[in-house]
Order: sequence, then C-alpha cells, then structure tokens
Amino acid sequence: MIDPIEGPKMQTNMFDVDNEEILNLVMLAKAASELDPIDFSGLQITEEQAYVLMATHVLDMQRNHLTDSAIIVKLLVENFILNLKLLGKT
Repeated sequence: MIDPIEGPKMQTNMFDVDNEEILNLVMLAKAASELDPIDFSGLQITEEQAYVLMATHVLDMQRNHLTDSAIIVKLLVENFILNLKLLGKT
C-alpha cells in the first residue's frame, strides 16, 4: 500500500495477511485439519501463525504437479510416522 505523503508502507507483522490467496489457502488447510487436529499447546507459535507461514511459503514455491505430489506424499509419510510414534507404535 502506498501513501502519497509517507510513501510505501511495510507490514509491521508478517502474520497480518491481506493477500486473499494466502487467506483462502489457510482457510482450506484449516478446514482439512478439522478431522485430525494439531496440538499447538506448548509451542511458541499460534495455529494461525503456522498456517500463514506455511501458506505463504507454498504460494512462493514454483508449481509443478509432480513436485507438489512428491511434497504431499513426503508430508503424509512424515505425519503417519509422527502419529505412530505418538501412539507408541514404534
């Protein structure tokens, strides 16, 4: 945003997002996690901050169907293993 007197304004907080694409991605991702919620207790980052950070990162990535699929598989395996460890199934 550019103020004609003060010039361009910098965001003071990277988690104050006004990018509609990021907000939509965060909303969809959070909706998808309703079935398998994430425990944010004891962390120094809020759920909203984590989602905004990751959504911003994803939207900055170069898009490629095969790469996107590989990332999804890697994250699913990582989540699967983490859940097994949390359940004491290792």
